[in-house]
Amino acid sequence: MITNFDSLFDLMKAFPNEQACIDHLRSIRWRNGEFCPHCGSDRLYAFSDRRNWKCAEADCRKRFSIKVGTIFADSKLPLQKWFMAIWMITNHPKGIASTTLAKDLDITQKTAWFVLHRLRHAARTRSFNSAKKLRGKVEVDETYVGGKAINKHGRRSGDGGGPGSKTPVIGAIERKGHVVARVLDAASQSELQRFIHEVVSPAAELLVTDAHPAYATLAGFPQHQVVNHSKGEYRKGDAHTNSIESVWALLKRQIVGVHHWISPKHLDRYVGEMTFRLNRRELTVTERMNSLFAHVEGRLTYKALIA
Repeated sequence: MITNFDSLFDLMKAFPNEQACIDHLRSIRWRNGEFCPHCGSDRLYAFSDRRNWKCAEADCRKRFSIKVGTIFADSKLPLQKWFMAIWMITNHPKGIASTTLAKDLDITQKTAWFVLHRLRHAARTRSFNSAKKLRGKVEVDETYVGGKAINKHGRRSGDGGGPGSKTPVIGAIERKGHVVARVLDAASQSELQRFIHEVVSPAAELLVTDAHPAYATLAGFPQHQVVNHSKGEYRKGDAHTNSIESVWALLKRQIVGVHHWISPKHLDRYVGEMTFRLNRRELTVTERMNSLFAHVEGRLTYKALIA
């Protein structure tokens, strides 16, 4: 069996039918032992079709497939098409548009949009573990996402399209290491500083920000250095924000070049998708796919998505 899917052709050779996909998903989901998705029991009966199981607990006794309790639950799409979608979203640097995925998989655009959002649900950033705070040379910056005010209906005068008319996103990157980013309700001093305290270790080797006023009163980081872009200052020795600005450039190419427009409501999902790929950039194609397979627990219904 092929173990490295460098191309979609390799992927289809490795998973030529639904059973091969089920077996692979089962090997990853139950890598630490089988369990019932309804009650958690490890006492299961396997059916001869190798596609269904039944819980042996007297107060459960429910029958289920390997897809129950995951992002694949209740989907009528064959797992082969899900595997192809996973290959594309994890290996295209800027992701893939739902219109393109719909054409590639021969499904409707609405279905493709829902598929991609389920995969983003799997790739979403979990709560950041304080034991793994960024500790090396760390850069922090904020960006603002959204169209120019002049292009918005009924707003051709007045608002000049500044940060107040867009959605703020804050991010931090450890050089040659991990990226953390999230959408904020407002780019206030308290929100920006709270983010830094949550994701950056006080023992970090270096902390660099721009000259945003919110960072001026940042306490607890004596290694904090500032580069003032408004004064034409972009580097002071080892202090610069080039790495995090490259992350924002990638995010905006993903939005403008691939999706063209996204709703502020779903922006955090797209940010999570981007950071998922960036934080696995050193992995092989197959390792990135299997990393997403390892996070498929938890349903996302269409009703919940559009609520």
